[in-house]
Amino acid sequence: MDTDSAPALPAGPIARLRSMLGRLLGGTSEASVTKRLAGTVFIIRVVSAAMAYLSQILLARWMGGSDYGVYVYVWTWVLLLGSMMDFGISASAQKIIPEYRASGDTALLRGFLSGSRWMTFAVSALVSALLAGIVKMLSPWLDPNSVVPLYIGCITLPAFVVANTQDGIARSHDWMRLGLMPQFIVRQSLIIGFTAGAFALGFKLGATAAMLASAAAVWIAMIGQMVVLNRRLAGHVEPGPKAYNFRGWLAVSLPILLVESFYLLLSYTDVLVLQQFRSSEEVGVYFAVVKTLALVSFIHYAMSATTAHRFAEYHAQGDRARLSAYVAHAIKWTFWPSLAATIVLLALGKPLLWLFGPQFVVGYDIMFIAAIGLVVRSAIGPVERLLNMLGHQMICALAYALAFVANLVLCILLVPKFGGHGAAAATSIALVFETMLLFWIVRRRLGLHVLAFGKLS
Repeated sequence: MDTDSAPALPAGPIARLRSMLGRLLGGTSEASVTKRLAGTVFIIRVVSAAMAYLSQILLARWMGGSDYGVYVYVWTWVLLLGSMMDFGISASAQKIIPEYRASGDTALLRGFLSGSRWMTFAVSALVSALLAGIVKMLSPWLDPNSVVPLYIGCITLPAFVVANTQDGIARSHDWMRLGLMPQFIVRQSLIIGFTAGAFALGFKLGATAAMLASAAAVWIAMIGQMVVLNRRLAGHVEPGPKAYNFRGWLAVSLPILLVESFYLLLSYTDVLVLQQFRSSEEVGVYFAVVKTLALVSFIHYAMSATTAHRFAEYHAQGDRARLSAYVAHAIKWTFWPSLAATIVLLALGKPLLWLFGPQFVVGYDIMFIAAIGLVVRSAIGPVERLLNMLGHQMICALAYALAFVANLVLCILLVPKFGGHGAAAATSIALVFETMLLFWIVRRRLGLHVLAFGKLS
């Protein structure tokens, strides 16, 4: 994994620190590259989270409560549907592309690089048209102020889906900034810029105007990403004939879509159930706790985004020793930074929650309950990506489905009596259950001991 030599550290504390940082973030070994790429992904996610938080504050102040509520409602639908309407292609790209490269099948590789985007665009455009028809049918029963923003949301979806597909293609080539920055940085910056410009020019910033700004931001970011991606691919893949295997791509992608769908359901269950049984104030406190602990999840996301295509590449090459070493590295660099981040967040929990408002500090003890599940899940690293990339998507989807059902049942049992504490406990128990299932599956299917402690195999 890491064959860099280990020279003696130079004298002096500053020189030692500089040398250690150089060895950690520099180097050309797989371990060094992975840490550097994962660090890039993590920084992008943290910056984007800060920008999203800022934009929500500004929009709420500029738009007023009613219009802001309509905007959040429509934008949430765009985020949820847009994450699922690529049918898992954005994730399966990190399996399909390395396999085509390993087998030398450049015709299918060229076909996938273009055909996957055309396919997701065509399907998402068709689905968006059907959704617009549904909005038209239901318009007599919908809030009149939400009808036009919903139509704009339908127009936004195809660009959102293609951007997700391009993200997967870019990540498969280790182009993390090209994959993530258009969605998480450029798009968010454009939304803030367009809405701020409209507000400064004296236009009424309602839900329709905000959705128009968001739609324009999504389309501009996607098109810009497409131009840069096509230029890079032109220099990376030789021109030639293209072959298409749409059925084969969907056969790989749809089970991954199940995994992603159940993961989304697992992520939203606690908040949705809490909204049904407790006051909006308690939901707000719990949401602040979840957002504060999101930093831990970003570490897991960063390693998953960085390592998935290499799992597929080493498996396609039949290099089990290299795959085992890389899995061990990914687990180690998921768990220990996650544990360190959790300790820091718990130590600073009260002042961080106070930033949301003095009344949010009452959720501090919920942080400890919620943190348990996140730390336990990080102990096996991104093994769900390992299973997906090695062809075990269905059993992985089953594990997530069982964890979702467990979370839902526990939330219904615990939330009415214990509120946010019950929601946090239910989610942590479900994450522990999910971790145990994934550990057992990888042990049985792949013969690997995927745990941050002990030997890997």
